Amino acid sequence: MRQIILDTETTGLEYKQGHRIVEIAAVELCNRQLTGNHFHRYLNPERESDAGALQVHGLTKEFLQDKPKFHEISKEFIEFITDAELIIHNAPFDVGFLNYELSLLNLEVLDRYCASIIDTLKLAKDLHPGKRNNLDALCERYRIDNSKRTLHGALLDAELLAEVYLAMTRGQESLLIELEYVEAAQQTSVNLDGLNLKVITATADEQAQHLNVLEKIAKESGGRCLWVSLNDEN
Repeated sequence: MRQIILDTETTGLEYKQGHRIVEIAAVELCNRQLTGNHFHRYLNPERESDAGALQVHGLTKEFLQDKPKFHEISKEFIEFITDAELIIHNAPFDVGFLNYELSLLNLEVLDRYCASIIDTLKLAKDLHPGKRNNLDALCERYRIDNSKRTLHGALLDAELLAEVYLAMTRGQESLLIELEYVEAAQQTSVNLDGLNLKVITATADEQAQHLNVLEKIAKESGGRCLWVSLNDEN
């Protein structure tokens, strides 16, 4: 499974006002492991950044003036993300800017190139309702060192988000390991001839408690409880 953790920095908050991307970064996960493979570019937006945005990322017009424009890196970027699952914090913001840049080149929208898009802000809100769920707060919650994050930078933020995402979804990883163990066990042949095995069925109360646990798992995982899906199929 190939996943891409993606982040951008921009000249302002609204692409509809002509704001542009000044930095884009994407780091690769394969089977929930960082591969070290990444895509990172600073971009010349051909305009000034708003004062608020400049205070966040610190990328001045002078620093960016000799950097490539988006159309010069668009093919390489699309090739890097094609068929991968994108993982983005506050996805509507980054997706909106990327779709704007792609539209200027008469290219298709982002989700036509990638397999799917996961918004980790939505995931965090489902897991931690009523709490702060920005990247700094999540790093603190999951004990991830973000001391180098004095300014927002797309590459550093993507790397931190990768660690946050893996921490938030660690239960899924454990479940996958358990399923692999079960699959291996199912392939083991055991001769039970001659054994008088006693079958103990669950009581109605035990079944009710089991369903209650499954409902809690489904709620905390945003509806991703495999056992609920299997029960529904059966």
